[in-house]
Amino acid sequence: MSRRLRLRLGAFVLALLAGAAVTLSVDLPTVAEVRSWLDEGGAARWLVAVVGVSLALQTPVSRSAISVLLGAVVGFPAGLAVALSGGLLGGLAGFALSRWLGREAVARLAGARLAALDRRVGARGFASVLAARMAPVAPFMVVSYAAGLSSVRLLPYLLGTALGLVPWSVLYVGIGTSVTSTGFWTSLAGVAPLAVLASCALLAAWLWWRRHWPHATPHMGWRSTATRRAGLGDDLSTLPPERPDN
Repeated sequence: MSRRLRLRLGAFVLALLAGAAVTLSVDLPTVAEVRSWLDEGGAARWLVAVVGVSLALQTPVSRSAISVLLGAVVGFPAGLAVALSGGLLGGLAGFALSRWLGREAVARLAGARLAALDRRVGARGFASVLAARMAPVAPFMVVSYAAGLSSVRLLPYLLGTALGLVPWSVLYVGIGTSVTSTGFWTSLAGVAPLAVLASCALLAAWLWWRRHWPHATPHMGWRSTATRRAGLGDDLSTLPPERPDN
């Protein structure tokens, strides 16, 4: 292992330890504190809030807890906007950090089975990331770092993250809003239909993607299902010539 690679791995481990230390030593602000801080500033404070959410998501802090807090502090529309923006930015930061610091090491140290699994995940990057983001038990930080260490490309990762954030963000921001207020945007009765609609929209997007985009394979770009089932490789010149019809 080269010295540069060891330094990157060391920096990655230190970043994880620093995030864990921050999580254990820093308490989340109260609703009153955050609301007062936002009321004192303008658009710059909202931008700082988005960046703050993205930085918090580089640590083991629960994204659901952050979303509930945002709903309680700023209400449903603004809280949802900050949760989604901060989540997407945080997902991008975690992906970029682990890709730069650890991807080279994983590629070198992975065995044959792990490398084959990595190729399959990378070939189905959007579906893999979307499923991981929508899984309620998958920590946000772990998914971001794992995707960066894999061969998943950036665009499928961002699309899967953006869509996968919607249902749980709608639910948890709505729960937080319902704690402090009443009304359509702030009651569970009003939020539940939105969560259902968001889930249906994601399902429709998934079905559309499955219908219009063929599966990728680890060794080449896109090819047809019939070709993959036949077990054909990239070199089609090895196929026997077609026999003329009699």
